[in-house]
Order: sequence, then C-alpha cells, then structure tokens
Amino acid sequence: MQKLIDLCKSGYQGFISLSKYGQCALLLAVRLYWGWQFAQTGWGKLHHLDHVTAFFTSLGIPAPGPTALFVGLVEFAGGILFALGFGSRLVSLVLFLNMTVAYWTADREAFLGVLSAPDKFFAADPYTFWFAALLILVFGPGLIAVDTLIGRWFGVKGKG
Repeated sequence: MQKLIDLCKSGYQGFISLSKYGQCALLLAVRLYWGWQFAQTGWGKLHHLDHVTAFFTSLGIPAPGPTALFVGLVEFAGGILFALGFGSRLVSLVLFLNMTVAYWTADREAFLGVLSAPDKFFAADPYTFWFAALLILVFGPGLIAVDTLIGRWFGVKGKG
C-alpha cells in the first residue's frame, strides 16, 4: 500500500513539474498574441485620431483629442512592451486600467452586469484585452520574458 501511495505522490509531483512548462507557454502565448493585438489597436488609433476623437466626443470623454492620442500611445507602446515581457506588471496595470476605462465608458452596461448578465460582460469588446492584462498583472510574464532575463542578469529572485 505504501508503494502505491509513493507512486501516486511521485506521479503527482511529476505532473506538477510538467504543468509549470504549460504555464510558461500559456503566459508567453497570451503576451505575444494580446501584446500584438494591443499594439495593432493602438497603431490604428494613432493613424485615425480624427475618428477616435469623434468617438470619444460622442462618449462624453473630457479632452477627447489629447485623450485619443494618449490612449493610442498607451496601447501601441504598451502592447509592444507587453509582448516582450518588459516592465510586465507595470505595463499590465496600465493596460488593465485603460481597458477598465474603456469598459466603463463604451460598455458600461456590460461592465456593470458582470454578475447579473455575465454573457454581456464576456461579449463586450474590451473583455479579452482586459482579461489578458489582468492575467499577466497577477501571474507575471512567465519565464520567457525580458523581465526574467533582466532579473537573472541582476540576480533578482522571484517569479516571472
């Protein structure tokens, strides 16, 4: 019986070790895909500032012109940094807050319906961006990231 228990323990510990590689791959995939999406969205905003400014005006956002430029720059530069895993937690926080504001201003009903109408919450345009930023904010960039390389270079211990 003890051998069976030891075998189960060993198998479970092996499974946990292997799953860490899955975590690394998932975080990398999230960063690369959604970093690219953020950068593309920001690039699009920067190249169509007049349309974005008009949309922000229709939402009643203060200083819509400068705000459109700021949001475009945040999403473009933040998306690149997010994909690289550079300044990951700070960049993720900024992108998360940006998407929270987007939710609040453009999809307020969906945002407020997180508990009462989760289908609307999940279907809203900002959701996947918001969730990707939250995921990296909470779990970090993973092992394959500029932050991890810098941490190793300077001997900083901690999770990616």
